[in-house]
Parts: sequence; structure tokens; C-alpha cells
Amino acid sequence: MKKLLLATALLALSGGIAAAQTVRLGTEGAYPPYNFIDDAGNVAGFERELGDELCKRAGLTCEWVTNDWDSIIPNLQSGNYDVIIAGMSITDEREKVVDFSENYIPPADSAYMGLTADADIKGGVVSAQVGTIQAGYVAESGATLLEFATPDETVAAVRNGEAAAVFADLDYLAPFVKESNGELTFVGEPVPLGGGVGMAFRDSDDELREKFNAAIKSMKEDGTLNPLITKHFGPDTKLF
Repeated sequence: MKKLLLATALLALSGGIAAAQTVRLGTEGAYPPYNFIDDAGNVAGFERELGDELCKRAGLTCEWVTNDWDSIIPNLQSGNYDVIIAGMSITDEREKVVDFSENYIPPADSAYMGLTADADIKGGVVSAQVGTIQAGYVAESGATLLEFATPDETVAAVRNGEAAAVFADLDYLAPFVKESNGELTFVGEPVPLGGGVGMAFRDSDDELREKFNAAIKSMKEDGTLNPLITKHFGPDTKLF
């Protein structure tokens, strides 16, 4: 009965294919496995697959737009796109300026990564991407925060000695550790942060947000979201 009611709600929200509207999805395109640009120059990754499926379920025609992370919320507010789907953690601070969908990634862990397991993450220099919950955490931790515009730069800072460690999503850092042949390693224990990852909307777009909420709920309830998460993040990632 729950699935029948949800399917009915989705149909009502979508209004049919004839009434489909074009929705612009804003993402960074630089944060694998969430999102990245493939060899053909297209947005790819977990959120590309997820976003396309959500648009299909909601009866929406969607276009992808890329935007630098440090201005991704201002450009949503100014109308350059309609939704942010960019590995954005749900936080109370961000809720003051945007409205979030329900999460499509459960609350996950952040982690430190350095050249050695005893890197100084308490009083040393720690890199993080500007405007992230990880940067906010480092700023209050007692370490010296070194911010960069892109996630790649935060990792490069560790490799070139500018930072003792980088603090970021564990799922983002794991491939670097795995593929580094021992050059890079996790430091300390993982740190749980945020309320999961969701889509961000302007405060005035309640109807659009509810369309995507219904689509996210349908993927959770029919069992298709967890396999998609596992496909991109591996078998050890947290699931719903």
C-alpha cells in the first residue's frame, strides 16, 4: 500500500510527460565519486546517475550545469540553475540560506589523510576545501586551516609539504590512499559530520523540492538507491 501511495504521489507531482519542465541541475564536476567530468567532457559519477533517475521519476527534463564550489550557493540564489546536487552535506548553517531535500546519502564519515600515520592533525597545518563542513571543523579543532578552492588542491598540499594532512569526506580520500602505493595513509579515526548529503533548493521552490523528495523516497523504498551507492562508493560504505 505504501508503494502504491508513493507511486500515485509521484504521478500527481510530475503531471505527466507533456507537462514536464526543464530543470537545471548544478554540480561541481570535480569531486569523484560524487561528480566529475569524464573524458567526453560530460558530468559523470554517482550524482549524474542519481540525478538522471530522479528527474525521470519526477517527470522532469533536466540539464546539467557545472559551477565552482566556492560560489555554488550564490549562483543557485541568482538563478543560474535550479538545484544543487554536488555532494553537499546537510547542515544547520546551510539550512539558513537554502532548503534541502531529504538525504540521498546517509550521514557519513570524514577523515584525515597524510604522508604518515602520525601526522600532526591537532596543532599542524590541515588542508580542506573552502566552504565545506570539513573546513569548519578544522577551523575549530586547534589546527591551522589551509583552504583551497578545489579538492585536488587539498591533496596536492599534503604531497608537496604545505599541509601535514587533508581533511575531507572519507569516500573521496579512500581512492587516493588505495592507489598511492603507501605514499598516503589515513590519520587517526574517522569523524562523523553532517546530516547526510542532499539536494539544495531556493526557499521559494517548495514544489520542485517536493517532486525530488518523492523521487528520492521512491528509490529508498523500492531498493534501488542502495545498490547505486554501493556501485560508486564500494561495499563498505554506509547505506539506508
